Amino acid sequence: MPNQAYDVTTRTGAASASALIRNTYLLLSMTLLFSAATAAFAMALDLRGPGLLLTLVGYFGLLFAVHKLRSSAWGILAVFALTGFMGFTLGPIINLYLNAFGNGHQLVMTALGGSGAIFLGLSAYALTSRRDFSFMGGFLFAGVMVAFLAGLAAVFLQMPALSLAVSAMFVLLMSASILYQTSAMVHGGETNYLLATVGLYVSLYNLFLSLLQLLGFASGDD
Repeated sequence: MPNQAYDVTTRTGAASASALIRNTYLLLSMTLLFSAATAAFAMALDLRGPGLLLTLVGYFGLLFAVHKLRSSAWGILAVFALTGFMGFTLGPIINLYLNAFGNGHQLVMTALGGSGAIFLGLSAYALTSRRDFSFMGGFLFAGVMVAFLAGLAAVFLQMPALSLAVSAMFVLLMSASILYQTSAMVHGGETNYLLATVGLYVSLYNLFLSLLQLLGFASGDD
C-alpha cells in the first residue's frame, strides 16, 4: 500500500471520480507546459530528431516506467520524463514544417488550435453526457495496432499516400480515444490519475501530429 500522501489511485464513487478528473487535468496542464518547454528548447538549438528507433525505445521505455511506478511519487517524475521526451522529439518536427512550408507557422498554429478544440469538445461531451464509451476499448486497441503497423510500413517503404491515410486514421482513433479515456474516469474504468494523464497526453500528441501532416499535405507546398 503506497504512502497516503502519494496515493495516486482514486477510490470509486462520485466524489472520487471528481477528484480523479481534477487531478488528471491539473497534471495534464503541467505536462503540456513542460512538453512545450522541451519542444521550444529543441527548436531553439535546431536539434535533429533522435530517429525512429530511439524515439520508440525512449517512448516505450518511459511508458513502462510510468506503469511500473504508477502508485508512487516516483511515478510523477516518470510522467514528466515521458512527456518531456515526447516534447523534445516534437521540436525538430515543428522546425521541419516551419522551414519547409511558406505558411509553416499557420499550419502549426492551425493544428495546435484544432487539437485543442477537438480535445475540449470531446472531453466536455463525455463529462456532461456521462455516456459510457467502454465498448470502444477493443476497437481502439485493434485500430491503433493496425495504424501503427501501417505507419511503420509507410516510413520504411516510402509511401506518402499510405502515410496520409494513417494520419487520417489517427485523427479518428485519437478522437475516439479521448472519449474513451474521459468516460473511463467518469465511470471508474480508470482510477489512477498518472495513467489517465499519460493516456490523454499521448492522444493529444498524436492528434496534433496527424492534423499537422494532413494540413501540410493539403497546403501542397513541398
